[in-house]
Formats: sequence, structure tokens, C-alpha cells
Amino acid sequence: MAPPADGPGWERFEADGRVGLLARGDSLADVLAQAALGFFALIADPASIEARDVREVRAHGASAEGLLVAWLNECLYVHDVEGFVARRVEFATVDAEPTASGEPFRLHGFLHGEEVDAARHVRALDVRSASTRGASVVPVAGGLEGRVLLETI
Repeated sequence: MAPPADGPGWERFEADGRVGLLARGDSLADVLAQAALGFFALIADPASIEARDVREVRAHGASAEGLLVAWLNECLYVHDVEGFVARRVEFATVDAEPTASGEPFRLHGFLHGEEVDAARHVRALDVRSASTRGASVVPVAGGLEGRVLLETI
């Protein structure tokens, strides 16, 4: 399922007094990419972000939902610790096969963006973490849909 021509493959929603993120795609990799793009768009206007630099990110989980939450929390780490915002996502690997480590879902991705520039990147939302509570990745007509609630400050 490709993102709609007139908008992104993600949406913000409100639930239980929290901000939620809904991401859609043809595959788990698409959902994860759209979730990260939506996450960074909630923090700073994507039009203000230039793809000047790259950050490498890895995440793993016991389920697709666990991977979605872990991935967004790794994106948050890159933002909070390195002061980085992303405009584009690419994956070297998105796997859903068991390994000796016991974590069947894992990814190795790259965030393309830049360090936060306070003059251009007005922080729209302060996110503390992605929550496992209410997280889901489910099949829908034409692909998958992922939902996650964000803990905000």
C-alpha cells in the first residue's frame, strides 16, 4: 500500500489523552519507515529538515509491535542524545526470522537528516517514549497498519 498521493503514509491521532501515531505500508519495512517519518514530523516540520547527514540505528523485538516500539524509541534516542532530526529513512535489513539471540524481529536502518537548528526546527511536540501499551501491527486491505501511543512531556 503506497502512501496517499496527497499526504504521508502516517497520521497523528488522539487516544486516552495521549498522542498516537498510525503508519501504513505495503510491508513491515514500509510501516516502520512511515512511523519514523511521522515521529520526526511530530517533533519538527519535515520541510525544514535537510538530509545532510546520516545516523545508523538498530532495533529488535520479540514481535512486530515490539520492533515498532523499539525502533521509535531508538529514533527518539538519536533525537534526544545527538540532537538529530530525520527527513528520510532507509533500511539495510528488516528481518522477522528467529535467530540464536531469541529476538526474531530486527532491523538495521539509516536516518537521513541533520542536527537540530533551533532557528529552523521549531519543536512541536516533546516525546518521552513510545509505549508498548496499545501498540499494534495488523494486516489491512493492501498492506499493514501500525499504531503506537507516544508518552509526551
